[in-house]
Amino acid sequence: MNIKSLIRNVPNFPKEGISYKDVTPLLLNPEAMDFYVQKWANQIDSPIDKVVGIESRGFFFATLLAKKLNAGFVPIRKSGKLPYQTLQESYALEYGKDELEIHTDAIQPRERVLIHDDVLATGGTAKAACNLVERLGGEIVQCNFLIELSFLEGRNQLPGREITSLIQY
Repeated sequence: MNIKSLIRNVPNFPKEGISYKDVTPLLLNPEAMDFYVQKWANQIDSPIDKVVGIESRGFFFATLLAKKLNAGFVPIRKSGKLPYQTLQESYALEYGKDELEIHTDAIQPRERVLIHDDVLATGGTAKAACNLVERLGGEIVQCNFLIELSFLEGRNQLPGREITSLIQY
């Protein structure tokens, strides 16, 4: 299956000079979604307690992965979006700064966690998510991504982490 054919390139979004990788065409194809969820699940060789999805496009596959792995799903959201007590972590993106939050009771000490997002770009968002999980005592097993923008060297923000990405640009 050719996943790149299911990724739409949107130039100058969300601002001039950014080439946005739009995964929504992939989401229209249930066979492709099943294929990639199975592909990620096959890469996990040990039990997972929680799958963390990073807002918002990380939620799409993280929930499917959680179900496939018989694990709980944990959303990490932008500041002010979660209704209960939260921990916060600031991060830099390729086009600005923001803050992520996680519920304080979402992950218990020593739970094994898979972090999922749609794109690994500069690595700031993934690094912030890892910091939040570890502050709650979770053990990160792997960080996985649908797309990796290799030229932005986001892996450098995640030293020592197991990282998988299905397509690279």
